[in-house]
Amino acid sequence: MDATRAYNAATNTDLAELAALIADDDPRVRAVALAALVRYAPRTDAAAHWRAAATDGDARVRLRAAQLAPLLGRSATNATLLALLHDDDAWVAEAAAYAIGEHPRPTRAAIDALVRATMTSDDALVREAAVAALGSIGNPSTLPAVLRACDDKPAIRRRAVLALASFEGPEVEARLRGALDDHDWQVRQAAEDLLGPIP
Repeated sequence: MDATRAYNAATNTDLAELAALIADDDPRVRAVALAALVRYAPRTDAAAHWRAAATDGDARVRLRAAQLAPLLGRSATNATLLALLHDDDAWVAEAAAYAIGEHPRPTRAAIDALVRATMTSDDALVREAAVAALGSIGNPSTLPAVLRACDDKPAIRRRAVLALASFEGPEVEARLRGALDDHDWQVRQAAEDLLGPIP
């Protein structure tokens, strides 16, 4: 069975076998092979397989590529991550948003794409991941998008409030104080944690 071959190749770090399995007909096998290659192969080789997997016809493989991107550091190119962020599959886009937030050098285009995703994505999961990524990056120009996300659904508001930890200024403090009265207790708790003891 190919899935067993992929597992065995990964366990034994048989890079030649893994490279062959990356073109297998079964997307599950391709995903397993990719994960092992990213972990064990030289980074330049792994990055080439990763870029190919990011355009795979099966969303499961693209999802795995997005999830593995942080392991590649700068080798995970911003252009590829941007393409994944615009994927039709929300799980892929969500994982790509997280990966951009973890990237050591996100480009201006990647940051702008996160802002757009935070403000306009139809999928709440993507908006939540995008605002969390903006918090990880902490670029001051993205503060308006983070503040706007503080008015979204509860899960997104929680992420947005936590993202405010990366920003400073009176707008930030005012928004955190406003969050103390949020309907969602986790939003209130996040704001309390960031503001510290309230006199």
